[in-house]
Amino acid sequence: MNWFAYVLILLGGFLIGGVLSLWRNESRIAAVILAIFAVGCVAGGILWLV
Repeated sequence: MNWFAYVLILLGGFLIGGVLSLWRNESRIAAVILAIFAVGCVAGGILWLV
């Protein structure tokens, strides 16, 4: 089931790209919400591997 951890990390990276895009378009609230999900995905993936 380690593949799920890698999927979470990849999803987090994809969401970080969305955060950068939203931040540049002045949608700050949406960018912050997406950043929270991105950090959760990356942290969850890393913790799953540890």
